[in-house]
Amino acid sequence: MSEVKITAKTPWEKAMGDIPMHLGYFDGSMVDAVEAVANKYPDAVAFDFMGRSTTYSSMMDSIKEVAKALRTIGVRENDKVTIAMPNCPQAIFALYAVNMVGAIANMIHPLSAEKEIEFYLNESRSVTAITLDQFYHKFESVRQNTKVVNIIIASIKDELSKPIKYGYMLTEGRKIKKIPSDAPVIRWNQFLFLSHCCFWDYRVRRKSSDPAVILYSGGTTGTTKGIVLSNYNFNALGAQVEAANPMFRPGDKMLAAMPLFHGFGLGVCIHSMLFNGGRCILVPRFTAKSYSKLITKSRCNFIAGVPTLCEGLLRLPSMEKADLSSLKGVFSGGDSLSVELKKKLDKFLYDHNAVIQIREGYGTTETVTACCLTPPTMFKEGSIGIPFPDTYIKIVEPGTDRELPYGEEGEILLAGPTNMMEYMNHPEETAQTLRRHADGLTWVYTGDLGVMDDEGFVYFRGRAKRMIITSGYNVYPGQLENILDAHEKVQMSCFIGVPDPYKIQKVKAFVKLAADVPANDETKQELLAYCRKFIAKYAMPYDIEFREDLPKTLVGKVAYRQLEEQEIARMKAAEEAAGTEPPVQEDGKKEKNDGKKENKKGGK
Repeated sequence: MSEVKITAKTPWEKAMGDIPMHLGYFDGSMVDAVEAVANKYPDAVAFDFMGRSTTYSSMMDSIKEVAKALRTIGVRENDKVTIAMPNCPQAIFALYAVNMVGAIANMIHPLSAEKEIEFYLNESRSVTAITLDQFYHKFESVRQNTKVVNIIIASIKDELSKPIKYGYMLTEGRKIKKIPSDAPVIRWNQFLFLSHCCFWDYRVRRKSSDPAVILYSGGTTGTTKGIVLSNYNFNALGAQVEAANPMFRPGDKMLAAMPLFHGFGLGVCIHSMLFNGGRCILVPRFTAKSYSKLITKSRCNFIAGVPTLCEGLLRLPSMEKADLSSLKGVFSGGDSLSVELKKKLDKFLYDHNAVIQIREGYGTTETVTACCLTPPTMFKEGSIGIPFPDTYIKIVEPGTDRELPYGEEGEILLAGPTNMMEYMNHPEETAQTLRRHADGLTWVYTGDLGVMDDEGFVYFRGRAKRMIITSGYNVYPGQLENILDAHEKVQMSCFIGVPDPYKIQKVKAFVKLAADVPANDETKQELLAYCRKFIAKYAMPYDIEFREDLPKTLVGKVAYRQLEEQEIARMKAAEEAAGTEPPVQEDGKKEKNDGKKENKKGGK
């Protein structure tokens, strides 16, 4: 009888099966990679937008047309072009066209406040800006303070079929403030016509290592900085995402609700899909209702979003009879997913015919986006998974290179092919964040705290740097405090994140007013109006609370943790008080109280 030899599996093999630990990566630019897919699948649909489909070949024709127009207006190699657009066709064309002419796409939130837009334009030294008609007035108000030569204005209606266009113009289109006929801008259709003036030499061949995109994040200090990412960073992510999802097939549909100016949206929902022959369902503006409709109507195969977005599905009556059997993957990132919410989402998927569970990931904008993901066939409660192929994670004593034993909490460090090039214009902080170790690898110091077990699974424990995450957006309180403290009626302010069942956290401000300023509603409204001018909509405080004084630490800093604890205690007390009194219906009659408290955390 022959002896049976049992070979023990490595931790990688146990978790990832046949997924390789090391990959080969595309050598070229982002647009080169997408064009290679278009040559392979010319008639396949690249993306859908509000009922209209665009094939890969048609998308490439539009990208080339926009590239020629950019060359005609003077955009040259290494110029910065700011793109402030939601997920719409023109944004896709502009992104890859900028890449095609050798320029760098500076991606910003279209809902940014005027002063934020001015900062982004100046920080990147952009020569051209591309945005939608509804955002024109914000750009025009700061234009004189920047080096921008041309502003190109597109409109959602230009990419709609006739029936939908009429409906749009009667609803959303009516709300858009009219642009003067003599405004110093180039309308999208005029811009495309300029492509006829460029006959050759519009394309610049770029290397993998060349910069391609700038995304914004707070860095290690919480001050907004441009993160410069290369073609290689994005193309490597595309290969990693495919490898980590062996169930993916060309033509599979991804619901692209995460925005283009976000690493998650651009890196995973758009480029990784187009890099692999997938089909993007573009969502220009997220609402839970439209989101749920697209999931079922489009029979999506993949969904990626922040916990807020996923949790929104649980609230909708329209999802009660939804058939989710087409789903191959549901991914959560941008913030930690609570164990309770994961259990609810998994049950929701199971109850609606899905045969998969939600998979949590982790990453930073300094590594484009996700670089760690729960494996498709192995799950550990509370874990954010294991690193992608060719990506390494280690836990060190914060700020050092001393690696800690398994199970011990420390700072999360990342190394791999998606590591950023630099923080634009900030060499000192680049040196603090990107550090080369004795192992020969360059590591990103994330400022996040975590633990790793002996099988390589990582567990997120918190953030070493002060930050609020609301609906997946990073908000840095220090920046908001600097803005509000500059108001003449404010002596001191403090911003905190307040737990919210939908947004995860919402922003609240505490203010100590200057002497003799009345703490009344008129003052509050004045300060809120001031904030709206300088702070992006997603970072706006939902409330301002006036205090005679703010609590201090022993070294004299505002004790923001005390304010957080006080606010949580106040909310709990309010919930307990509400639980003792039967809720009142609209007709004024009291409902029966069956003694069961509403589950606030899960939003049910």
